[in-house]
Amino acid sequence: MSDLYSIPVQTAGGQTTSLSEYKDQVVLIVNTASKCGFTKQYEGLEDLYKKYKDRGFAILGFPCNQFGKQEPGSDNEIQEFCQLNFGVSFPVYAKLDVNGAEAHPLFVELKKRAPGLLGTEGIKWNFTKFLIGKNGGSIKRYAPKDAPESLEVEIERLL
Repeated sequence: MSDLYSIPVQTAGGQTTSLSEYKDQVVLIVNTASKCGFTKQYEGLEDLYKKYKDRGFAILGFPCNQFGKQEPGSDNEIQEFCQLNFGVSFPVYAKLDVNGAEAHPLFVELKKRAPGLLGTEGIKWNFTKFLIGKNGGSIKRYAPKDAPESLEVEIERLL
């Protein structure tokens, strides 16, 4: 298994980085989209982030355009949308693929460690969430329909 924290990711500004700064935190990774029925979950995600960020909790958004072409914008447009419409202050990275031959290695690894209804082969839709314990100790997958606030008990437990 790969070390999740060493897999290279792209910031929305185009820099290559890793998630190593989050290793000692509880992290929620979400594949997001701006034109999805679940887009309003940005609000709940931001609420969770504000509530727990000072206790070692992070949310990382990864926009994806693979589901109904619901994330057509550029990385800059996505950043602007998230900030203007939902006041998003957690990091939203560069757009990537979560399924198929071009799936980003981070999501390939997350799917292996926490298979969903489609097994390790796929993510069903936008706003699939992966809750990762400190140092990658545990990974739990949540469906798009799972509201961010429904994860609070588990977040509290992991913190």
